[in-house]
Amino acid sequence: MNQAAIAKAVAVVGLTVLVDQVTKAIATTSLEPGQDVNVFLGLDMTYVRNEGVAFGALSGGGPLLVTVIALALAGLVAYFVTNSNMPLLWLPVGLILGGALGNLADRAREGAVVDFIDPIAWPAFNLADAAIVVGVLGLVYVAEARR
Repeated sequence: MNQAAIAKAVAVVGLTVLVDQVTKAIATTSLEPGQDVNVFLGLDMTYVRNEGVAFGALSGGGPLLVTVIALALAGLVAYFVTNSNMPLLWLPVGLILGGALGNLADRAREGAVVDFIDPIAWPAFNLADAAIVVGVLGLVYVAEARR
């Protein structure tokens, strides 16, 4: 096990959760639910509560949804621990775990995920969602670069 890689991943997790939760707190205190504020052409801030996963799918999933997410995260952690010597793997793993924990914190606290970044022709999302997407793309890149 590469202790330095694990420490870096934990730091990325913490920073991702912190930035995610701070931005969500700003959005929820600055906006009323459903309120739109134009940031610039093509991008609004809109306070939305998402009870599902991506694009609201599986809303009302309850304990089953949390169990599926927990199993996926456990698989990711197991992969990381067994491959912690892989260069840069700590970064996408930290982003994915941090994003997932940020959204799970919302679910535990509010029963839904807070979304507020609302581009034209795309559902609203948050920084945790962005971290997960970038993390998954990075994970594929790092894993494929190993080949």
